[in-house]
Amino acid sequence: MLSIFRRVMKCTQGATAVELTLITSIIAVAAIASMRSVSSKVTSVLSAVGPLN
Repeated sequence: MLSIFRRVMKCTQGATAVELTLITSIIAVAAIASMRSVSSKVTSVLSAVGPLN
């Protein structure tokens, strides 16, 4: 991820850098949203199975 960020920052074409930044941010938002959804579902399944202790 850091190498991609470095490549974007070194890019001399402004439009390409902006497009890559927008695509990266959209992917990040989608990943965070899906992780929250999966997390709540996993929590409900584990609580239905029984207590952890």
